[in-house]
Amino acid sequence: MSPDQLTPERPTAAPASAAPVADARGSSPARRTRRPFGSQQLGRAALVFLMIVVAVPFVFPIWWMITSSMKSTSEILSLPPSLWPESPSIESYRQVFELQPFAEQYLNSLYIAVLVTVGTMAVAAFAGYAFARIRFRGSNALFVLVLVGLLVPSEVTIVPLFRMVNSAGLIDTHWPLIVIPILGAPSVLATFIMRQFFVTLPGELEEAGRMDGLSRFGIFARIALPLSRSALAAVAIFTFLKSWNLYLEPLVYLSTKSNFTLPQALTQYVDAYGGPIWNVQLAATTLTVIPVLIVFIAAQRQFIEGLANSGLKG
Repeated sequence: MSPDQLTPERPTAAPASAAPVADARGSSPARRTRRPFGSQQLGRAALVFLMIVVAVPFVFPIWWMITSSMKSTSEILSLPPSLWPESPSIESYRQVFELQPFAEQYLNSLYIAVLVTVGTMAVAAFAGYAFARIRFRGSNALFVLVLVGLLVPSEVTIVPLFRMVNSAGLIDTHWPLIVIPILGAPSVLATFIMRQFFVTLPGELEEAGRMDGLSRFGIFARIALPLSRSALAAVAIFTFLKSWNLYLEPLVYLSTKSNFTLPQALTQYVDAYGGPIWNVQLAATTLTVIPVLIVFIAAQRQFIEGLANSGLKG
């Protein structure tokens, strides 16, 4: 028998990658970091339940408005209240157009809001770009002076503005509701948002535009403005909601029902004793909310991006 046959065989060592190294408690790292499937489902269910609870205060008033518009006045005021009408009816929606020139008032609010939104976007884009990219003496002081307009309530300036509008012979017209928001304090917030966005644009873009022979206006129109779509969307939503919900100024400037806007028209659905006709008012309010929901749902992504991109830099 040879010496090699007398030597016992040694067990070969397993490669390091054959099994995971156990920790002090005897469990592998992969096993320790893996969450059980049941706990994931439980956490997701808890999150969904929390979101539903948080959404109730926002969704319930809309649900109550829509369902109550199909109830009678006595059912709306009954106790305990019902979440769904016993006998749903759309009669109140017909009365909305019979008691008031609601279609004409709807059109008034719509075209005023569109004109104010487009005009404010144009003014804010030009002013924001000038404050952000054009350096001139006193630019920062002038910008601070413009921001002071955010601190002045509209109720403070309504009397002098009324005297100016009255002296110009524009009472009971829509011109004050269009021109004043575009050139007045309501456009200050829009200018601030646009200025903060243009500050974040890299200076190399302007240098490249100058090398291509673009003027200052060409750089603004071809480079800066197309890149500011998200900020413009935020300005559009803010401005549209502001103009659509405007109540004090139409109440001061307008006196003819055919010239009323929707917030002012909603207060006119009253009975012979001056009490509100609740189901008709809620039906008119339901119709009033539709454009706002459409605008926000269509532009909510751009709205969020605009708020994120128009931070406090600069």
